[in-house]
This record gives sequence, structure tokens and C-alpha cells, in this order.
Amino acid sequence: MQHLHIYSKQTPELIERLARTPAMLRLADVGMHCGCEYSGNPLYAQAAEPYSRLSHSIGVAGIVWDFTGDIHQAVAGLLHDISTPVFAHTIDFMNGDHIAQESTEASTAAFIESSKEIISLLRERSIRVEDVCDYHRYPVADNDTPMLSADRLEYTIGNACSIYHEPIGLLREIYDDLTVATNESGTEELCFRSLEHALRFARIALRNSRFYVTDEDRYNMQFLAEIIRSALDAGVIEPGDLHTTEREVIGKLKRDAGTCKAWEEYCAISEVSSSAEMPEGRRAYKVFAKKRYIDPLVTTAGGSIRVSQADDAMRGEIEFFLATDFDKWVY
Repeated sequence: MQHLHIYSKQTPELIERLARTPAMLRLADVGMHCGCEYSGNPLYAQAAEPYSRLSHSIGVAGIVWDFTGDIHQAVAGLLHDISTPVFAHTIDFMNGDHIAQESTEASTAAFIESSKEIISLLRERSIRVEDVCDYHRYPVADNDTPMLSADRLEYTIGNACSIYHEPIGLLREIYDDLTVATNESGTEELCFRSLEHALRFARIALRNSRFYVTDEDRYNMQFLAEIIRSALDAGVIEPGDLHTTEREVIGKLKRDAGTCKAWEEYCAISEVSSSAEMPEGRRAYKVFAKKRYIDPLVTTAGGSIRVSQADDAMRGEIEFFLATDFDKWVY
């Protein structure tokens, strides 16, 4: 994807070799949009190109390397999604963990250790699995909402390029304005040098936040989760299939009469409506969602502060998003 060129100017050879291992190449057929891109939602139809977990992972590694120059942190950034199942966070919906979205992250170390190619490459550099299996320990790679990390930065820029068609020049300007600073908690965090670029990014990020909790996405992920659960219960797919590729799983869904019908119904969804009362005769859900958002740091004469502290309008936009009410039926 063209936006990956915005990041690190020179990717370490180890990152490139790790990205070509079978365990990582699987992620080329695991999408960033959790299966919603297979629906009839017009937004996905106009996407510039597919956006995979592999592209995202390579991007995160590039960002981490660019700002830290630390190979352990960059490798942890690359491998952070290695255990992601097909349809990604839709499986969290199936597991009843769609608010925290942590149920699919538990086995990162096991997936690294099960790849003889990855283990061989790590041993060449005397890198221990425990140093690269948890990117949460590296604050530039990952941190808590609403802070800005390489992970959040990458998918925000990735969606801005693929889904919203933001000019690549603007995204490069935004990226080039970043540095690393110490935040209010005393830890390192990606930080903007100028309020202008911080506000530009914050508004793109907030658009992304709204995108992830639309009625369409919440409905589609719940419906797809039910299809996957029924396929598992009926033996159409096995638990291990969730860690193959989306192409393989979709193929198995299509070969069974029951799941094929449900899959075709899913793919035909082009519009989702909502109402306070449960509609009769419709497949309807009341689905709550994780509210992802970013309130980035920006440097000022007095030190680094959050954009919401520097700009009243931005603070109001964030508060309005956080007040989003999901207590309604979508169908």
C-alpha cells in the first residue's frame, strides 16, 4: 500500500525477512476491517485497495523503527497481530469480548514459538521470544487510549489513505510533524510539534473512530460472528480454521448449504437502519461497541499537552463522540 512509504525510510533486513515467513504471510489474507469489507456496504466498495493485517503490521514495525531505532521494539510491532484470526475482531464479538477486544490477543507468544522460520531468524540475532511477544511493554508501539502509539497511528493513516482517499502528501506532512516526547504520565509517546498538524490528525482520527462504531459495522460484525459460531457448531469449520485465511474459511462456508445462504445474505447487506423499538420480522441486534479515539499530544511553550486541552472545539468533538448512544436496535 502506498501509505507504507511514509514511514521508515530504511526497513531493517530482519523485519523484511520476518514479514516473508509463512506465519506472517497468512495475514495478507486477514483484513483490517474485520470482514465488513465483504458486505455490500458502499464505503468498502470505494476503497482504494485491500488493507490487510500484514500491511498494517509492516507499517507498525516501520513507525517503531523510525522513532526508536530499536530492533526489539520494531520486531514486537511487526509480530503484534500474528495471532489475529480471520475476520479479526469479529471473533471477539463471537467470544463476547467485543468491548475490550482482547480475546484474540492471548496467544501471541505461542504463535511466534510455533513458527520455526521466525524462531530461526530471531536466534540469528540472539533475540528472545519474551522480548518481542508483547508490544504493550513498549509505549511507542502501543499504549492506552487516548494516547497515540504506532499501532493507532498506522491504522488511522491506513484508513485515511484507503477508505477516505486523503492526499498522500497531507498524510506525509502529518507524519513528518511527529516526534517522541514525555507525556503527563512520564512515559514516551508520539507527539506533534505543531497544533495545526495535531488538529488535522485528530480530526482524521475522530472520523476513523466514528467509522469503527457505525450502525453498519456493529450490525455486520454481530451477524458475521453468528455465522462463524453456527459454522463451528455444525462442524462446517474447525476452531483451527480461524487461524488460516479468510479465503479458505469463506470457501468452506460456501460449500455448506446452510452457511452459504447466511453468507450470501451477509454479502448482500448494503444498508442498515436503526430504531428505538425492536422491529418485527427483521434480524435485529442491540450492539454496544468499543469507542476507540485518540487525543494526541502537541508541544507548546509550556510543555506537551493534549489537543483537547489546546483546542476547545476539538475537545467538544471528542466529548460528542464519547457520548454516542448505542442503546438502539440496528437491522
